[in-house]
Amino acid sequence: MRTLADFLRITPSLDAADDERLHLLVEDWHLLADLSFSDLVLWLAHDGGWVAAAHTRPMTGPMVFVEEVAGQEASAVFGDLITRAADAGQSEHVRERGQDLIHERARLVRRAGRTIGILSIHDQLDSGRPQTRLEENYAGMGDELFAMVADGTWPASASPSGPHRGAPRVGDGVMRLDAAGTVEYASPNALSAIRQLGHPGPVEGEVLIQVLSGLPNQSGHLDEGLSLVAMGRAAWRADMSVGDAALALRAIPLLRGRDRHGAIVVVRDVSELHRRGSELMTKDQTVREIHHRVKNNLQTVAALLRMQSRRVPDQSAKEALDEAVRRVGVIAMIYEALSTGFAEALEFDEVAIRGLRAIVEVARTSGDIDSRFTGSFGLVRAEDATAIALILSELVQNAVEHGIPEGGSVHVDAQRTGEEEDDDILRVTVVDDGVGLPTGFRPSRAGLGTRIITSMVHDLGGQIRWDDVEPHGTRVRFSVRLRGVET
Repeated sequence: MRTLADFLRITPSLDAADDERLHLLVEDWHLLADLSFSDLVLWLAHDGGWVAAAHTRPMTGPMVFVEEVAGQEASAVFGDLITRAADAGQSEHVRERGQDLIHERARLVRRAGRTIGILSIHDQLDSGRPQTRLEENYAGMGDELFAMVADGTWPASASPSGPHRGAPRVGDGVMRLDAAGTVEYASPNALSAIRQLGHPGPVEGEVLIQVLSGLPNQSGHLDEGLSLVAMGRAAWRADMSVGDAALALRAIPLLRGRDRHGAIVVVRDVSELHRRGSELMTKDQTVREIHHRVKNNLQTVAALLRMQSRRVPDQSAKEALDEAVRRVGVIAMIYEALSTGFAEALEFDEVAIRGLRAIVEVARTSGDIDSRFTGSFGLVRAEDATAIALILSELVQNAVEHGIPEGGSVHVDAQRTGEEEDDDILRVTVVDDGVGLPTGFRPSRAGLGTRIITSMVHDLGGQIRWDDVEPHGTRVRFSVRLRGVET
């Protein structure tokens, strides 16, 4: 099924600003549908007629159209309702559908004095029952918004439309304010939401900002954004909380021309969402704090090993302790990176570059070293990141201290393929232009660092290979299978 954007692309009479206005309307027209208890259809000019480009249904009452209307021609479904509105500015009629009477209206959608679309409104008539106070107020607020759509003053370009977690809708609670911010009408759900904050008295007839600022246990003054919303002066959203209760508010100023004569404020009790969000934030912060403490503990271990190294007279023991300090430092670097974010995975490129630079800076060589990194490791889970960091550290350390002890270059290249659950392969190459592999080199009989590398590569279900490079140098290539990262 085609989207609004698809229909806009085949409507050459509209420019980019027209398209944006229609997108804003469709993002926000659930307010109109809910206040008018109506299905809404947006019509665009197409091939000498009109085509339905978007359709929405109300959440406050019964729908009129079970089937999808978007994509249908106006003349085939609604007769001359749309064409009469295009000629006269609006049209209205009642038609029978089975045992139901369907009330249908059509209004212009305008921008900068031009008609850019037509909005049709469809609801079921119930002539046998008088309107309730809620229905009367909903209808009045809906009519005011329809009038603003027709004269191009709503939705405002700065209006916080679109999907928002916890965003209030009409059914959650709605209030009508006058120009001074006094509540003229509050729906039952709106009253419940405000009383949930602890307000014991009436709401209608009171200035909303005074109701909110005078709540029991309310600490300090309300921020400026909330004040503007509660007074109905800005098309914006705000949140407030008192104790464990939380409220989301959104204001839609009502305009006649450029004059504001009141506002609609929709509200929602988001206490449960607020509690769950706080719990998730607390859990995330706890995980970050654990990573941070692990990093600090590892740095403490490294410092103790470094102190012990200074007191050991045997040179081989001193070198072994220094190697242990470096390896612990690599693991600490991983946990430091994890402690700065909320995810249990990290972008490994920054870790690789930091590690490469650190090894080059402290390497025991007599000449300059040119280090280079190409490709990308991508996003790596914490469990894999520690092993990869140690493998890479050992390989670069060997290249610098044994391959190019008098200076040279070392190049690290990473390539990620697949990045799917069953086919996420990381291939890494470390190349130096040094003296090459020692005669008779066999990884199984090499030193501790090489055995660490081999063991960790195998643990990751991978392979590793050492080769000489012509005319001189060493190339080490390893590939590992990574665990999937949840996004």
